[in-house]
Amino acid sequence: MPAVSEREAISVDERERSRIGEIERLYRRSQGQRFRLVGPEGQEIELPESLNALFREIVRILARGDGVAVVPVHQELTTQEAADLLNVSRQYLIRLLQKGEIPYRMVGTHRRIALDDLMDYKRRRYEERRRGLDELTRMSQEMGLY
Repeated sequence: MPAVSEREAISVDERERSRIGEIERLYRRSQGQRFRLVGPEGQEIELPESLNALFREIVRILARGDGVAVVPVHQELTTQEAADLLNVSRQYLIRLLQKGEIPYRMVGTHRRIALDDLMDYKRRRYEERRRGLDELTRMSQEMGLY
């Protein structure tokens, strides 16, 4: 089993992805029940709900072929790491920082962004887009276009 460190992206090959797909199907059939870990000597422990939810999300992401990185919540990111998480260019992210859209702090001449703040921004943007789409749908329905 390869060693994994913070921020290092984990991706899987086709064979592993197939096995992870089996785990994902097992999760779907479990209807929200918690999974158990079985130790080398047969001892069992039920996963706490927080770990169960995290594991389920990791399985879902890996099953669709995307990579996963584990980053502590209080982690600070570089501008490039933050841009990568938002799927935007570094230059665009810096404009967001300069406009005050996302808080940051300076470490020498480098900007650092708290992961919490970045995820708050991402949630706000998602909610704004959702409201905009809902409004467009409502207007389309009123006009008989939808």
